[in-house]
Amino acid sequence: MYDSIILRTVARLMLPILLLLSLFMLVRGHNLPGGGFIGGLLAASAFILQIIAYGPVHVRRIIPVNFLGLAAVGVIFAAVWGLIGLVTGQAYMLAFWLKEPIPGIGKLGTPVLFDIGVYLTVIGVTTQLALVLAEEPILYPLRRRPVSADRVAPEA
Repeated sequence: MYDSIILRTVARLMLPILLLLSLFMLVRGHNLPGGGFIGGLLAASAFILQIIAYGPVHVRRIIPVNFLGLAAVGVIFAAVWGLIGLVTGQAYMLAFWLKEPIPGIGKLGTPVLFDIGVYLTVIGVTTQLALVLAEEPILYPLRRRPVSADRVAPEA
């Protein structure tokens, strides 16, 4: 955790902005560049910014989510939507679309649902990785304990 009032203020303000941007990228990704992967990275970057500003303990307290569980749910969710093609006797991951487009969003179908699974998986894996790294005392430089005399390697 960095003790900077500017970083903490920016992190607090950027959290909802990055999360909204990630949802926008997720929804528009089936017609234009974007999708579940980019949207998931944006959402994870919002959480990682909180880790940098406030530390991993604070993030685990305000976002009580099992991120590995979220990643597993995302993988299962994405895989299930591919099975619809197999159930109908066609190819795995065959896309099915609604007949009428939704105003402001466009046509929705199984690729969008697959992207939601990718979105959840990327958020879960990326944020969990960042939390594990931030909680490692050797890798988190501002929480290092001084090396005691009994832990110093003997001279050659």
